[in-house]
Amino acid sequence: MSFTKEQIIESLKKVLYFPKGTNVVDLDMVDRLEIEGNKVSLALIYPQANDKNAHIVKDAAERTLKSDLGEGAEISIDTLSEQEAGRGPLGKVKNIIAIASGKGGVGKSTVASNLAIALAKTGAKVGLLDADIYGPSMPIMFGLNGERPGAKEENGKTKIIPIEKYGIKMLSIGFFIEANKALMWRGSMASNALGQLFNDAIWGELDYMVLDLPPGTGDIHLTLVQGFPVTGAIIVTTPQNVALADVRKAADMFKNDSIKVPLLGFIENMSYFSPEDAPEKKYHIFGQGGGQLVANELNSELLGSIPIVEAIAETGDSGVPIALDDTTASAAIFKGIAEKVISNVNKRNIELEATRIVQIDPNANCSTD
Repeated sequence: MSFTKEQIIESLKKVLYFPKGTNVVDLDMVDRLEIEGNKVSLALIYPQANDKNAHIVKDAAERTLKSDLGEGAEISIDTLSEQEAGRGPLGKVKNIIAIASGKGGVGKSTVASNLAIALAKTGAKVGLLDADIYGPSMPIMFGLNGERPGAKEENGKTKIIPIEKYGIKMLSIGFFIEANKALMWRGSMASNALGQLFNDAIWGELDYMVLDLPPGTGDIHLTLVQGFPVTGAIIVTTPQNVALADVRKAADMFKNDSIKVPLLGFIENMSYFSPEDAPEKKYHIFGQGGGQLVANELNSELLGSIPIVEAIAETGDSGVPIALDDTTASAAIFKGIAEKVISNVNKRNIELEATRIVQIDPNANCSTD
């Protein structure tokens, strides 16, 4: 028994993707079609990750193919987002890393900007998206106040060209609004704006896209983690107990069954203070060991502890983040954090690929030893 590509395509024309009102073939959702005797494998490509229609369409495709080809046909269908399949605006973005915090004021944006720079200094291609819609800070931290991204016509649509500085492509809602004006948007408007920064921009090829999320848990977080293929999340905290309580809530959001974004680790900011004339001394102003405690509690890793250093704030305010200065101890700390992040991302991707192989072929040997 053997089938032809034409047979498969004609059969799949009967399978509808209801959100678009037409069939999966006309929508160019069919990819990676391979035929070997009576074995047929293919992938169905969806605009976004975690598409709620994915399993429905997959089941319909399997039933239709078996009906048209006969019960002797062995059908294997994978489901991928456009980003996973290398399509769409995020098609060349390999990893999306969300930087989150349970509460404001813990230095999340400072960590995000310096981590992006530390990743770029490894030779990686890095993007930075300031998703903190109500409190964008990247224009200040990168000395880009008053700058506006460019635009380009592509396939009849106007696309945003991210601003590049220090080897990093970046976008922020702060590039599109007046600096001293309050942004009074409802949650749906903010979520739509975030979607535009993702989908209407020419990001190109990136090894890592770093996302600076708003503090807490809300509409923007749900839009992000349910609509885009986030590789993993890093949670920034300070050592004191009141901060740790909020960290646990943020971690619980990423672990929720409807989200399931893996935690890449925790970063403890404002961990201690060391006087300039006595750098060997450490004063734990906000408590000690909180980041390690919550990392152990949640079976994760403390990626690094960042001290209270006046230069970190000063360099951020001046638009030259401290991770750029290799002579500083702070830059060395961010370098170490970046190395751990890369390692954990690689481990996560190996595990994800092993899981995908099992889903496609439950009898496959997926040992990564």
